[in-house]
Amino acid sequence: MDIIFYHRSDCHLCEDMARALAPLAAELGVAVRAVDIESDPDLEARYGLKVPVLVHGGTEICCYRLDERAVRGAVAAKKARR
Repeated sequence: MDIIFYHRSDCHLCEDMARALAPLAAELGVAVRAVDIESDPDLEARYGLKVPVLVHGGTEICCYRLDERAVRGAVAAKKARR
């Protein structure tokens, strides 16, 4: 159960979210897969300046700032459906 972390280089919000997300993901036992949207024209078109974005199980959890409650809820809901 990965959390996808869409980001771009030289983005201070992305750096802030990455730092805040790492300990939370470790606590919850989920992997974070970082994807630079600048490496994919489709992702660049989809997200543009709307980064960072966290996606889990195909659902957008939060963007710009880490919403710890939303991340916890999304992970718990996904685990409950297993």
